[in-house]
Amino acid sequence: MNMKSLEGVGVAMVTPFDSNGNVDYPGLEKLTNHLIDQGADYLVVQGTTGESATLNTQEKKDVLQKVKDVNAGRLPIVLGIGGNNTSLVLEQIKSADLNGVSAILSASPYYNKPTQEGIYQHFKVLAEASPLPIILYNVPGRTASNLTADTTLRLARDFDKIIAIKEASANMDQVMEIIEKKPADFMMISGEDALTLPIIACGGVGVISVVANAYPGQFAEMVRATRDGDLEKARKLHYLLLEFIGLLFSEGNPGGIKSALKAMGICEDHLRLPLWPVSEELDQKIAAKVKSIGG
Repeated sequence: MNMKSLEGVGVAMVTPFDSNGNVDYPGLEKLTNHLIDQGADYLVVQGTTGESATLNTQEKKDVLQKVKDVNAGRLPIVLGIGGNNTSLVLEQIKSADLNGVSAILSASPYYNKPTQEGIYQHFKVLAEASPLPIILYNVPGRTASNLTADTTLRLARDFDKIIAIKEASANMDQVMEIIEKKPADFMMISGEDALTLPIIACGGVGVISVVANAYPGQFAEMVRATRDGDLEKARKLHYLLLEFIGLLFSEGNPGGIKSALKAMGICEDHLRLPLWPVSEELDQKIAAKVKSIGG
């Protein structure tokens, strides 16, 4: 796989649902085409934003297949497969239909709070068995366990299959340490929409984004401008979306981005329990912001 294909803006896709709680496949088709037509660089299916924790095994297969069918090879696809049971994650990787998938995004184990050695051994098992490259995902706000710079660098050096990290710790010191010391071909990918500009300015290659569900074109333009050194243009686009990003996450993800997609007429804002739609007040603020940005 050409790793350059996973630079730029990857979109952590939502999974649309209808009012009965079923997967909204027409909405998923509309979203997929929106992302491709508006300039996303690759698609990320069944991450946290996609509510993968509430999809059953058949739905996961069907959602992935729908995105593959609509995408028709136009963009690379990254598939989220992670968990806190290493043997189960391994089983899911082996049983998934990975045809047409470029890489696996795998979150550091949550809830169990393993030691750094436990995290290393978890990813060692996955790296030695996976048929595809692996992107590590560090999101301590959700996992309650930080994947440290030392462990990330150890994994990057020891396993060719581990090609990148989606870093969502919001710890710029950690981000910069990884960038400074990593192997040349290991990629730093921002997992924080609001920190994408500084992370790329420090040496990151792109972002796996939530806000890009709504505005893939604007966000991709910001990322390109930053990578090209046009910081005046990048800052303008960054600040255009910064308040919107804050609104999206103020009552949790993906409630905020689904509110925005509803305002844009792409899909409805239904979620599966225990997640719940944003408040009416926030819904109105997001709709007003979508209107002002021009979505």
